[in-house]
Amino acid sequence: MFQESKKAGIVPEALPASPTYDAGCRRCVRLATFLDDVRVAYPAYRCLPVPPYGDPAARLVIVGLAPGLHGANATGRPFTGDYAGILLYETLHAYGYASSPLSRTADDPLTLGDCRITNAVKCLPPGNKPLPGEMRNCNDYLTADLSLLREGGAVLALGRIAHDAALLALGLRRNHFAFAHAARHALSHGRALFDSYHCSRYNTNTGRLTAAMFRDVFDAIADHLGRPRA
Repeated sequence: MFQESKKAGIVPEALPASPTYDAGCRRCVRLATFLDDVRVAYPAYRCLPVPPYGDPAARLVIVGLAPGLHGANATGRPFTGDYAGILLYETLHAYGYASSPLSRTADDPLTLGDCRITNAVKCLPPGNKPLPGEMRNCNDYLTADLSLLREGGAVLALGRIAHDAALLALGLRRNHFAFAHAARHALSHGRALFDSYHCSRYNTNTGRLTAAMFRDVFDAIADHLGRPRA
């Protein structure tokens, strides 16, 4: 993965600003400083906020935690080049959202249809653990992204932090929407928030999240959106 990620380095100056992310954002001093240090260690890595990827008119928006060191932080595309993307993209392909079951580099031909992937925190955090204040600092970008979701659409939160970030972005109170794997929460205008354990290496290796459990969540989303199951 390290060699593949190095090939996918992106020149920072070529990245535009967007309502859903800002390539030059340095709101979080800890994260910005950490990215500066990582850029020295891995000069070919992107080491900037990672923008959403996928269909702008998608009815499914997937919210992850944050970019991984040798994954999205290197490639510039969510869940691309790291272990967590293996199960995610395999599943997206099986359900007709992704053109390929593999996503290794940002310049591969993979495309998403009716689906968009974003993160609760757009920058790589030390130890893959963003602080609550960092999630809040980044939340207006997620708010802008979720504001594009059409009536009847679905949000899939991968893990509790993504769940909490989505609720904050939607202006909803956490105590009214408890996180639980395979939970479904009704939202306004026919939309729904679905929860899943994160498809991280730890969760899949320990069996906390299996491929069958993940597909059960996608079955529920397919039923909500009126799409075929895998």
